[in-house]
Amino acid sequence: MKTKPFRSLKLFLLLTLLYCTGANAQENSLLDKVNLFIGTASDYGQMTPGATVPYSQIQICPDSKPRQHPGYDYEVPTISGFSINRLSGVGGSGCGGNVSLMPDATGKDIRLLKHTEQATPGYYSVKLSNGVWFTATADRRMAVERFSFPNPSEAVLLLNPRSAFDRIFDADFQQKTSRMGQGFAECANTCGHGRYHLHYRLYTSSPFVLDTIADGRKRLTFPELSSRYVEVRIVVSTGLADELDNMTEQAVWRTDFPTIVERAKRQWNQLLSTVEIEGGTTDQQTIFYTSLYRTFHSPFQVTDRSFRKYLGTDGNVHEAKGFQYYSSWSLWDTYRTKFPLITLLDAAHSSDIMQSLSQLYITGKKDWSTRNECVPTVRTEHAIATLLDAYRQGISIPSLRDAYPGMVAEVKRLSLRSPDQCLEASGDFWALGQLAEELGMTEDAVRWTKRGNEIFDSIWPKEFQNINETYTKMRGNGLYQGTRWQYRWGAPMYLPRMIEMAGKKELAEQLQTFFQKELYNQGNEPDIHVPFLFGRLGMPQITGNIVRSLATESITHRYGGNDTYPTPFIGCAFVNEPRGYCPEMDEDDGAMSAWYVFASIGMYPLVVGEATYEVFAPLFDKVTLHLGADRRTKVVISTIGRTSDKQQIKKVTWNGKKLSDFRISHKQLKDGGELKFHF
Repeated sequence: MKTKPFRSLKLFLLLTLLYCTGANAQENSLLDKVNLFIGTASDYGQMTPGATVPYSQIQICPDSKPRQHPGYDYEVPTISGFSINRLSGVGGSGCGGNVSLMPDATGKDIRLLKHTEQATPGYYSVKLSNGVWFTATADRRMAVERFSFPNPSEAVLLLNPRSAFDRIFDADFQQKTSRMGQGFAECANTCGHGRYHLHYRLYTSSPFVLDTIADGRKRLTFPELSSRYVEVRIVVSTGLADELDNMTEQAVWRTDFPTIVERAKRQWNQLLSTVEIEGGTTDQQTIFYTSLYRTFHSPFQVTDRSFRKYLGTDGNVHEAKGFQYYSSWSLWDTYRTKFPLITLLDAAHSSDIMQSLSQLYITGKKDWSTRNECVPTVRTEHAIATLLDAYRQGISIPSLRDAYPGMVAEVKRLSLRSPDQCLEASGDFWALGQLAEELGMTEDAVRWTKRGNEIFDSIWPKEFQNINETYTKMRGNGLYQGTRWQYRWGAPMYLPRMIEMAGKKELAEQLQTFFQKELYNQGNEPDIHVPFLFGRLGMPQITGNIVRSLATESITHRYGGNDTYPTPFIGCAFVNEPRGYCPEMDEDDGAMSAWYVFASIGMYPLVVGEATYEVFAPLFDKVTLHLGADRRTKVVISTIGRTSDKQQIKKVTWNGKKLSDFRISHKQLKDGGELKFHF
């Protein structure tokens, strides 16, 4: 999507844009391939274009009125204000939306002038219908916002201390000095499960006078304003009582706005440059780098500013020994794609992330958010497979053995009430058995593996083996969000047992029927791994054809997130437009974005925990991965002799040697090399 150029800018805006677009053309080239407006319209992705940096709880964005799940809707110009936090596409009522500021005396009927709206990684700006220019950038734990007023004598900001996307239990804001106020908000997490606690200080570039207006909002006026703009810096804590007390006003203002923008750009460019691509269309490259960008939004780094302490899910303060603590999880979907991709591409941060996930089992892990979260979060199931996968990729997780008793306690309380819960539980037991084996616990490995087999054997033949007319019904027989056709493939680690029960030839034919009859649902996650099963059923050529079609072509979508469409949606699931996904297709905090990245580079982690990838022809002619903590390991994925998308692969080679099973392990990748697809 292209945006129209600004017609007029204040001097500070012009200088900021120069920093954003001109300082280093080579560095900006990848940032220019990110379109932050993809998937931000209506219910076609539930994403936002807010200003943020990698793994930061800050994401500054306007909140539409009426709003969409993440607060922002590209197609709704009227806003309620600009808030500082949100999660990307998690469904439900969304999460975040705190510390909303509106640059207007009434706060009513203020609209974004859409032709002025600009967003690049780390930066957002727009002009409002009342003539105010808004620009924002972010640091790891600070929102930086500028409001440029047409008439400085009328400068006013309305603060809503109780703004939130879900239920708010308590909130307050009090002025502490002439240029600083302090507040807190206690809010419900996604789908009403648990609570997060936000503490913040709001600093202004000019002294303000505070009073309360009729609807409970706080009005900030600026009698000594000497310039045309007010800059606001909102510093958030990680829930520790003394963290904000240790902040000084001098430290808050030490770095100027353009420098913070530049720093944000560098952080994003560093992550985006882990993958180089050649070939494909301009739109495909834009969707790819936008998807890669969204993979690294969360989890959030929430160790305190001394890098020594963090607030645990048990409500206690813990010492971070040898790692930085992360929080904000949505593992139900992201464990399949996002976390394996972070582990593959960002080993430098992956150890801290995995140690944080492991630490949950020590401090009191629950499947959903607890009442003691320091940031918005969702769910944490399937963490065992996530940890196993990272461990087998060579990621250091020193606390893994200490976390093991918590894992045992978790699998013992898994629900087996519905067929899909049984499938997911069997996979969790499989992962625990594999992890026990890695830790040298032989008896436990046998026990948990046996238990996983028992659960799978008790449910798959009964509910998923013998296909009938009920298999196309969404949420039939108690399934959560899918059909029996879609869930029958839901435990890929047990594919050998499926083959024993149903026969390899029969399963292969049924899998082809599944796609031929358009029963696959790209709009939801239960079956997003299914296109990559063909290789293990002796038909690896089919995977590449189907994946390319799903990623690039118009297809028939019969299912939404929770039900069958009254009329099938026919269109592309990934497009370079605000309506970037299928209707109701949640981005799910990076799950779908990471799926697109894997689909594009020709590798997919079918069984999370195996640390292996199914391989298929990449979307692009050449892909270069820069791996390892120092990113010095190079893996080149290329196509040789491909002249059309429908060609059959003659062979696949790794460092010149033929791959017999269209599969490669992380152990093979760790030393670098060339993966070639010969046509």
